[in-house]
Amino acid sequence: MSFIPVILAGGKGERFWPLSRKDRPKQFLSLDGSGVSLLQATATRLLPDEQWENLWIVTAAMIADLVQEQLPDLPNKNILIEPERRDTAAAIAWTCVELAKHYDENTVVAFFPADHWIGDEPKFLATLNQAADFVATQQAIATIGITPDNPATGYGYIEQGKAATSEIFKVAQFREKPDVETAKSFLETGKFSWNSGIFLFSIGTALKELAMHAPEILAPLQAKGTAAYGELPKISVDFALMEKTQNAYVLPAEFGWDDLGDWRSLERLLPPDENKNVNVGNYQAFDTDGSIVYSDNPNETVVTLGVSDVVVVRQGDVTIVMDKKRSQDIKKILGDLPDGLL
Repeated sequence: MSFIPVILAGGKGERFWPLSRKDRPKQFLSLDGSGVSLLQATATRLLPDEQWENLWIVTAAMIADLVQEQLPDLPNKNILIEPERRDTAAAIAWTCVELAKHYDENTVVAFFPADHWIGDEPKFLATLNQAADFVATQQAIATIGITPDNPATGYGYIEQGKAATSEIFKVAQFREKPDVETAKSFLETGKFSWNSGIFLFSIGTALKELAMHAPEILAPLQAKGTAAYGELPKISVDFALMEKTQNAYVLPAEFGWDDLGDWRSLERLLPPDENKNVNVGNYQAFDTDGSIVYSDNPNETVVTLGVSDVVVVRQGDVTIVMDKKRSQDIKKILGDLPDGLL
């Protein structure tokens, strides 16, 4: 492998409530019922032989013990614990500051969300190595774009500009999540890809670019380390760096990808029955179609009768039943629920 992998594992995963809770968020869950969590799958995908001395995890203080529990072979020093969540710009900047103490500035680092699904893992790794080789020689920042197969409105988009190689392009612009008509227009051009949230760059390039475009984040971290977190702006690396740098490149790729953004993603992850229902756990369906049912208790059974296009999730002390089209709205209700349910 031609890069050092870093997994960003500090998120909340609120759209998968009630399965995802504060003390055990989405990245620590097995959404497909396999028993393998998303974090474990991501780590073994990147380093299948579990030689993890060069694997790093960035996570929040309140869930750091879960990282150690799920990745027991990972050296404790390789778990970078943020004292509070300040979004991806702070996480990536602090990681680069720390990795500069362990590696040469020319070392390529790649950042990955902890909770994505990948279909073709060999092709995925080949794509990453291709991007890593490019940034190693070009002092560039690369992101992996996902070639879209539908006008999705739940992803950000990246427009490719001038070709740097036959497969890698300078980024023309980043676009926020569009409405469906705008997304259709993106696809018609053939020049847009989905933003996967995967970034690669050398440590030296990252520090140089952050110093230029996000000094309010990098300088305090260099001076105070994690003691500076309270004064850092809460901002994504997309806004803080990627949309400002002149050295961003995109490698569009197709290897089967899903960000597993809400409960509807289980329809893409799991095989449906003859009525287009998908489920994990004990479930009996009667006159039910197009529904998603998840139960994590093997001693319980969920039964549905005469419903269509609903999501039913049963976890511990909570059951939620919702219109499938409203699955992205879960975050809107969490603030009105008792803290003990979160």
